[in-house]
Amino acid sequence: MKRITVKLFAYFRDNRFKLEEREISEETTVGDIVDALGIDRQEVGVLMVNSRHTEFVYRPAAGDVLAIFPVVGGG
Repeated sequence: MKRITVKLFAYFRDNRFKLEEREISEETTVGDIVDALGIDRQEVGVLMVNSRHTEFVYRPAAGDVLAIFPVVGGG
């Protein structure tokens, strides 16, 4: 097990949290974390680990900070 920090932005915080530390297994991917939070992957606009863009298949390391941003709409 390893500990990471998860940060949520905009409406992803609704009924969830802004910042949370989580224990994850070695096999856990960013996609697994998004799924566990009940966030639809289609709604994810940007995924970042330690301020660098990442993908759903990335496996965070101990101490990483995962930031999850929704798709930005407008018009």
